[in-house]
Amino acid sequence: MSSNNDDDAAAAALPVNGIQRTFAVLRALADAPAQGMRVTQVAKSVGLTQGTTHRLLQSLVTEGVAEQDERSKLYRLGMDLFSLAARAGNASDLRSLCRPALLRLCGSLGDTMFLLVRSRFDAVCVDRVDGPFPIRAFTGDIGGRVALGVGQGALAILAFLPEDEREEVIRYNVPRLREFGVYDEVYLRTEIERVRETGYAARQAGLLDGMAGLAVPLFDSSGGIVAALSVGTLTSRLTEERLPTVVQMLKREAQSISRRINPFDPALRRPMQSSNPALEPKS
Repeated sequence: MSSNNDDDAAAAALPVNGIQRTFAVLRALADAPAQGMRVTQVAKSVGLTQGTTHRLLQSLVTEGVAEQDERSKLYRLGMDLFSLAARAGNASDLRSLCRPALLRLCGSLGDTMFLLVRSRFDAVCVDRVDGPFPIRAFTGDIGGRVALGVGQGALAILAFLPEDEREEVIRYNVPRLREFGVYDEVYLRTEIERVRETGYAARQAGLLDGMAGLAVPLFDSSGGIVAALSVGTLTSRLTEERLPTVVQMLKREAQSISRRINPFDPALRRPMQSSNPALEPKS
């Protein structure tokens, strides 16, 4: 027992390990059922001892980013975390800047609109305005993420990354995309070139039955890719006849927003970070 305690103490003394463990616990809680998780469940999910996991959870509870139900003793994310996330999401004011456009497009098109931004090798949904038609999307609700290259919004972002960053993302993500069955590197590169030529992503791979989408890139005023505006709808609604109109409307809104995005905003400067070899997918 003392040996385990010594190992835990030594690991806790390493700030990077401590941070990684803390975020692993937070992500486990984010994926938990609504009622929460037991310590043993969290420990199993993150691969830590029950003692270490309990100490991390109690620290998170103390800071208000996790909470424990007094009766069930289950843990879940706390409201302070959502408060921090909301403040972080508005740091660059990108969401506020794009919100009126999402509302206009949703009202005009009658379809669900998404705002996606890049997070390393993924695209994350930071805002969503629902239309009247029930749809399914790769990112789900706000906060959901998907590998760059999967879905129209994530593909639009990937296509317009600087070449060296785009190549690193492709190298990292191709093994992740194989689980979808229709993706390989040749297919992905073909789609990227198509998006770069047309200025939008709209090809349907049939991954979500009955669903269709279209996305345009969102650049800052210096021409750097920042995000993507995306529409999600039913296949029957995104016809060949309607597609040019949807493209035109999204591009017009994107161009209007781009002129107002400050390229020097520190919250938008997300330099590519080399992948951790220990986390790279096996080829």
